[in-house]
Amino acid sequence: MPQISDESREKIMEKPIGPDPETPDSDKLLPGSSSLAVLLVVFTTVSFLVLFSIVRGGVGHVTESEGGSRAFGPTEVTGVDFDIELLPGTEEARFGPEDGGFLVPPPPWSESGFFPCSECHSEMEVNPERRELEEMHDDIELVHGPSDRWCLDCHNPDDRDVLRLVNGRLISFDESYLLCGQCHGTIFRDWRQGIHGRRQGYWNGGKSYLLCAHCHDPHAPAFHTIAPLPPPVRPQFLAHQAQGEIQEAAHE
Repeated sequence: MPQISDESREKIMEKPIGPDPETPDSDKLLPGSSSLAVLLVVFTTVSFLVLFSIVRGGVGHVTESEGGSRAFGPTEVTGVDFDIELLPGTEEARFGPEDGGFLVPPPPWSESGFFPCSECHSEMEVNPERRELEEMHDDIELVHGPSDRWCLDCHNPDDRDVLRLVNGRLISFDESYLLCGQCHGTIFRDWRQGIHGRRQGYWNGGKSYLLCAHCHDPHAPAFHTIAPLPPPVRPQFLAHQAQGEIQEAAHE
């Protein structure tokens, strides 16, 4: 092992820890205060420009022909009912089937003239064979699940006014969400929590729920193409539109 002389040991002990005060700023590991100031100015400038672009309505120029140049009121949007009253009993409604079930409006076919089904089916012989319907319900196209699915997988053959679950339990059409939930468990969970579908009522109180069949055809549940609603107004057009409305009101 090499020996260190006393003179070398003294030089090592006398050498200061840290950067040499005589070393110029350009040779130091950390930049000087002037460099930090320049970085701070650049960062502040860029942040201000980004914030200004956001407040102004986005980066880049957007013409009115690209959409979003004006806001649309409920009277200008056709096909959507914005004035839906709460169902009677919503304030007292409780959450969850364990508390007595969900508050739902009548099924969409309640006033179609086909319900109650027993008016026709009570005296008809049950035919479990999958076939093309010809005399009645010939407008139904069954496109839901496996190709061997048939009406009696959901409808009770002995009483057509109720539905039948896989375990044999009979439920009313108002509880059809239980039937759908047998296969669509994750969707049923989201429906209960108000994530999927539509519910109305109070944030921390009673609520009413639309049934699955209010939005989906039970026999062919896939959505058909629908016309999109107008886009939201872009922020850069808000002041222009408000100014126009003020001028119109002043001339009236």
